[in-house]
Amino acid sequence: QVRPVESEGGLVQAGGSLRLSCTASGSIFSINAMGWYRRAPGKQRELVAAFTSGGSTVYGDSVKGRFTISRDNAKNTLYLQMNSLKPEDTGVYYCRVGLFSWGQGTQVTVSS
Repeated sequence: QVRPVESEGGLVQAGGSLRLSCTASGSIFSINAMGWYRRAPGKQRELVAAFTSGGSTVYGDSVKGRFTISRDNAKNTLYLQMNSLKPEDTGVYYCRVGLFSWGQGTQVTVSS
């Protein structure tokens, strides 16, 4: 199993943008399923965006049209581009590579 490590999150004002990256300790070339999840304060972890094992791309309803997931196999890295950020996007963001390998999480805070 590869071990994913998220980049540092940050504090951003509402309406701003932020890009998260998640670099795996090994090759992701043959791994289809990977994605981003988040846990907002007081809430359960939820899907943000993911590539499925079947080759599809899925987004959580609250981020559709604002967030974009992408990957660079040559760099073993998964990205999450977040635009038009809202205070309700605040939370700890986790990446998952494969079915069971999770990063440690990174804090994203959006101020109003």
